[in-house]
Amino acid sequence: MGNEQVIVDSSFSAVINAPIEKINIPDWCFTLPEKEYQWCSPAHIAAGFTTSPEGNRMSVNVEILGGSVMVQHYVEKLAEPTHLILESVSDVFTPNGRTTIHVHWELSVKKIDDNTCEFTNRVRSKPTAEFIRFIDQQGIPFELFKAQRQPVSVYHNQTETPLFAKSIERHALGENLNL
Repeated sequence: MGNEQVIVDSSFSAVINAPIEKINIPDWCFTLPEKEYQWCSPAHIAAGFTTSPEGNRMSVNVEILGGSVMVQHYVEKLAEPTHLILESVSDVFTPNGRTTIHVHWELSVKKIDDNTCEFTNRVRSKPTAEFIRFIDQQGIPFELFKAQRQPVSVYHNQTETPLFAKSIERHALGENLNL
């Protein structure tokens, strides 16, 4: 992200009780049932899958963060069994109108031992030009928006990470979520 403005850069880890050889993060991500996505956070509303105009797999997620509805269009940029990178220009619906932000979502696992892995869930967001115009028109300084947004986004990532890890673990072991 270089010298660009960053809204949030948060990373959390959790243990997965499954051998790394059984982990396939892209398969998990692009087959995750909507109910299980919702189970991973009370902010998660809906999830679905499609393809980008270029033909890459895309995960479409809807969630509410800080009172704003976000529709994320995550396009796969790197897809390996233990490493998935997704990019989205996400729609954000606020009480003051609609705008966009850029979100980089990176999920990875590293082997701890023969039966466990460390899962890392990293989310980085930065403003689009449209977003900067949007907050400028409202007289909101970027640093103020950033200061208000960070706690919400960091908390969201922190609370969903162990639940994503549990979901990936179930997927790796061929288990279903019993709701």
